[in-house]
Amino acid sequence: MRPLRGIALKLGSVLVFIVMSAMIKTTAQHVPAGQAVFFRSAFAIPVIVIWLAWRHELSTGFRAENPIGHVWRGLMGTLAMGMGFAGLAYLPLPEVTAIGYAAPLLVVVFAAMFLGENVRAFRLVMVALGLTGVLIVLSPRLTILSGDAAGHREAFGAMLVLGGAVFAALAQVFVRKLVMTENTSAIVFWFSLTATLLSLTTLPFGWVIPTGTEAATLVGAGLLGGVGQILLTSSYREADASLVAPFDYASILFSLLIGYFVFAEVPSWTMLLGAAIVITAGILIIWRERKLGLERAKGRKAMTPQG
Repeated sequence: MRPLRGIALKLGSVLVFIVMSAMIKTTAQHVPAGQAVFFRSAFAIPVIVIWLAWRHELSTGFRAENPIGHVWRGLMGTLAMGMGFAGLAYLPLPEVTAIGYAAPLLVVVFAAMFLGENVRAFRLVMVALGLTGVLIVLSPRLTILSGDAAGHREAFGAMLVLGGAVFAALAQVFVRKLVMTENTSAIVFWFSLTATLLSLTTLPFGWVIPTGTEAATLVGAGLLGGVGQILLTSSYREADASLVAPFDYASILFSLLIGYFVFAEVPSWTMLLGAAIVITAGILIIWRERKLGLERAKGRKAMTPQG
């Protein structure tokens, strides 16, 4: 285990994914979300295949023991990606990032509902706190009844991003089931392939011919998406998940900087407050689970016969 290397890889993946989202955002007013998902997924595949070949993992990367599980994970992940990309056309990048933090909180709830995982009172309280933070971020956008046309668009965008977070959480539940039978490399590869094929079903709903700049941006976003997945997977090979997971929240800093300098987006205090609450809840859940894991490990060691 190389923890510093794992943290660096994790931060690299977070930065790459935020840059990718920013690139998608620059095309979002003209290019439909389904088409953006296609570029994001299709052009990630060559990067992933090259990586698997370099690691001599092509055989395991292509092997699927549970094809139906990959389809369900792909469907949930594709819906999450599409709704998140669509939301980028309506909301500032930092706000989309903050609302997306609802996903890991919802995983706790869905894991209890669908996987039968035991959820302690502490986690439930933290989930409630985190979702309160998400509602604070959303509160200025909930103007469906009283807002103007621009307010309606922003409210619609907020609901898209929140819906994407729900599907992202469901996708993670399917990943938890897949890891019982599938290699990590296979999960990464088959998701990109499944998302590419599923995105083609949106073709009848108005794909456009992108400009040269838009096409180059979308291809670049896809390549970065593949790089981001590799960095993310590699980070968990180098360090414990409980150590690197909190660095997901560095995305809010990256999105604030990119939003301000690229899109001239100035965050509101409401958004910053809500994001801080969500981040606090998420980190406390990770800290608590790490502590319990260490206690369980000590208990097992104490029960092991010595001599």
